[in-house]
Amino acid sequence: MLSIDVAVLLSVVVVLRLRRRTQARSRSDERMTVLIVLALGVVLAPTEVGRSIADVVGRLVDGVSQAGQ
Repeated sequence: MLSIDVAVLLSVVVVLRLRRRTQARSRSDERMTVLIVLALGVVLAPTEVGRSIADVVGRLVDGVSQAGQ
């Protein structure tokens, strides 16, 4: 039996959709990509990987805001 992680599947879909040329996308196609990326964020947020990403981004934003002062 094959088991596929939903986060991995959504990541693959996002990468494949973002590889397409921008000029070839319709508005509905762009909306679908945004919805898929949001779903990926919701899936990753409660995981350890999601918390690590949030921590790294938080530190980066904190460093940039302190550098601007």
